[in-house]
Amino acid sequence: MDVTSFGINHDLLLRGIYVSRKDKVGNGVVTSFDLRMKEPNREMVLDTSVMHTLEHLMAIYFRGNETWKEKTLYVGPMGCRTGMYLLFIGDLEPEDILEAVKGCFEYIVSYEGEIPAAKSFMCGNYLDHNLEITKIESRKFLNEVLIPIKKENMVYPMQDY
Repeated sequence: MDVTSFGINHDLLLRGIYVSRKDKVGNGVVTSFDLRMKEPNREMVLDTSVMHTLEHLMAIYFRGNETWKEKTLYVGPMGCRTGMYLLFIGDLEPEDILEAVKGCFEYIVSYEGEIPAAKSFMCGNYLDHNLEITKIESRKFLNEVLIPIKKENMVYPMQDY
């Protein structure tokens, strides 16, 4: 069984931006990023309402960004609720998306108003959102991880087995 995430040492994993996998698609590459907002098994996970709000706001940001809109394939939550997945067209590294991810979290922190597409006819769980807590979590991630990012926030700690 070759599941990259099962080989990561989650006991040592920090918050950060990691390449989860790279897949060849035709003549190109799709890079899946692990945007880890919580340290696994050491911090409280993100509430589902926060994950859902992040999903909506991040999708709006990346799909509306001139540089990234044509490269963005997917923005979605991790099942363990410690972060989000970002899938982009291209053979990319964390450094390649760092400024865009910072911009996204700055957008979320300053966002005011109604959550985009939070209507019953547009979303399968439109009531499960929390903008205020999402902004708190996003500010924390931006200020504590993204702005002062270090190499250990971009390279997976692997298991020795």
